[in-house]
Amino acid sequence: REQDFAGYQINEPLIKRANENALVMHCLPAHRGKEIAEQTLEAHADTIFTQAENRLHTQKAILNWLAN
Repeated sequence: REQDFAGYQINEPLIKRANENALVMHCLPAHRGKEIAEQTLEAHADTIFTQAENRLHTQKAILNWLAN
């Protein structure tokens, strides 16, 4: 299955083709070197970790809503 997706990776050459205002976001956990290049993950870590934290708060809110 990994071979099927081997050509699909967020990496710096792809980012350079994107709009200059584009954000790299990931909800984590990330498979470094597979779905996102290590260098790309590190370069955009602030945005990625903010996105992952937002996901956590959303999940907690949904669980609270379901429980009450």
